[in-house]
Amino acid sequence: MKVLKFGGTSVGSIESLKNVKKVVESVGEPLVVVVSALGGVTDKLLEMARTAASKDKTYQQALAAVKARHYEMLTTLIPQRQQASLTAKIDSLFEELSSLLDGVYLLRDLSEKTENAIVSYGERLSSNIVANYIEGAVRYNSLAFFKTFKDGHRNVVDNALTEKLILEAFKDFPAKDRIVVVPGFISADRESGEITNLGRGGSDYTASIIAATLNAECLEIWTDVDGFMTADPRIIQNSYVIDSLSYEEAMELCNFGAKVIYTPTLYPVYAKNIPIYIKNTFKPEAQGTVIKKECDHKGRAITGISSIGGTSLITLSGPTMVGVVGVNSLIFSALAKHHISVFFVSQASSEVSISIGVKNEDAALACEVLSKVFAKEIAVGALAPLKLESNLATVAIVGENMRKATGIAGKLFTTLGRNGISIIACAQGASETNISFVVKEEFMRKSLNVIHDSFFLSEYKELNLFLCGIGTVGGQLLHQIASQSEKLKKERGLKLNVVGIARSTKAIFDREGIDLHADIRKKIAEEGIAIDIQELKRQVIGMNIFNSVFVDCTASAEVASIYEELFNHGISVVTANKIAASSEYETYARLKTTARRKGVKFLFETNSTSFSTPLPPTRPSARPFARPRSRAIPSPIPVSTCPARMSSVNW
Repeated sequence: MKVLKFGGTSVGSIESLKNVKKVVESVGEPLVVVVSALGGVTDKLLEMARTAASKDKTYQQALAAVKARHYEMLTTLIPQRQQASLTAKIDSLFEELSSLLDGVYLLRDLSEKTENAIVSYGERLSSNIVANYIEGAVRYNSLAFFKTFKDGHRNVVDNALTEKLILEAFKDFPAKDRIVVVPGFISADRESGEITNLGRGGSDYTASIIAATLNAECLEIWTDVDGFMTADPRIIQNSYVIDSLSYEEAMELCNFGAKVIYTPTLYPVYAKNIPIYIKNTFKPEAQGTVIKKECDHKGRAITGISSIGGTSLITLSGPTMVGVVGVNSLIFSALAKHHISVFFVSQASSEVSISIGVKNEDAALACEVLSKVFAKEIAVGALAPLKLESNLATVAIVGENMRKATGIAGKLFTTLGRNGISIIACAQGASETNISFVVKEEFMRKSLNVIHDSFFLSEYKELNLFLCGIGTVGGQLLHQIASQSEKLKKERGLKLNVVGIARSTKAIFDREGIDLHADIRKKIAEEGIAIDIQELKRQVIGMNIFNSVFVDCTASAEVASIYEELFNHGISVVTANKIAASSEYETYARLKTTARRKGVKFLFETNSTSFSTPLPPTRPSARPFARPRSRAIPSPIPVSTCPARMSSVNW
């Protein structure tokens, strides 16, 4: 016996419901099918309720649109002989919903009880349609067996009572009823019987509890993605599906922003060691991700990367925290009373300070609560006033194999530092399956790219190039990159992306990479933005892109003047421009020192055919403007022979 859950996008259209039917038929019986509301309907119901409460009659138009959507599915998918009885049920449900909304409009009042009742209609409607569409299916009402109780402002499942009622409700399954359809998300209060719900993602939780209670063979979550990805595909284009995860790895990824499944879903099936399969309703042939007790990641230390944007860091510090028992308890108890979730904690071993991560929207209240709790200590100077940093991002690398590998943290922070990413706070659990850190939100995308690239989660090592100057040397370099790019990927595992090209007055930039087979000069002339040296510097630094290399094919002193600031932002420089390396020795020495300190490359050539690393002159004071001697080193990218002279005008 299997439990299958289909999300809102899976039951959101006529075509997607046809896919659902195909999946159910291919799996075989017996089955429990848990369904969400049609995609977007829950949000529409909430919007209608709030619109009605604000005395705005447009809720009626929104309700009519939702009704039309459901009736279109009914008349298109359901056999004629079943339409009359199903239409009567759907009519009745919409009449109830309309009456509730009219009452909210008249009273201008939307209580939690009424809102819960209104949003429940999404699953109640969809489950009736699905149960009639799948041949041989029987609908069970989850309001009869999912029971909750109030804990503060949350509805918590009464596990013992719910399990007992599920077993009673499923007494004819699978002996008599071979396919059962259950509405997810919705529940009822164990005392009053009033409608409640399990929160966003609650349909996953519904399916998990049923699977655990009935000792299912597996739980399948059917959604609109192929499975868990190594990173957010909206940020990391070359991220890919993780074929298997342990329960612990999945929990860590979900807690740090992966939206594939609702985190509490993992707990009931974990206790029974029931595997979870994440599958794509629209690509059922895709392998997907399986979550189970043990996985073989073939020696790879990191399994995936997850991130949470829009976070704030609150830091408490002061000598009174040292050795005092109960400080942390006061902090977390006070925040829990106000339903503020803490997802990141970092504390110095000296116990002088503790930093906690919360959502931006909770930060002000969290500071207010903690300031009251520690008001006396702050007033006498025993604790410093709370420090709040907002608009941050929390990034986590996850993998069970990290506990078997040495140097992961060292490699992580070295890689970030080399790319100019400063760590504000970090934490690692004792289980060693998660290293998380906080950075400015503007660095989240860059951090994810850097980690994905550096820990061999990417197929290719990527370099993102900014090219300044497309005269003889720059033009030839572009030609070579375009002609050799496939060979470099195949033979060297190296992918070169030219993300910026600048001439003396105009430039083009594209984070995804510029097509080098196009007429670049024409493209710059027609689409380029006007630049001067300050705008060029602002654009290059502002893109904040990982593994950045600035390639200077000019002979411009202005361009050479921005090298140091590029180094300070983690951008390497490869140059055929003689000026920086052959001017005052102090300038040259400062550039080399800055590049070394920032962990970036400063590679250049003068008249030779390979990049060179200069040696300081024997007597710098006697010959302050002498050209440093040089020795050849391997070049990181193919370059053309640099002529002895280049025009300083033709960038």
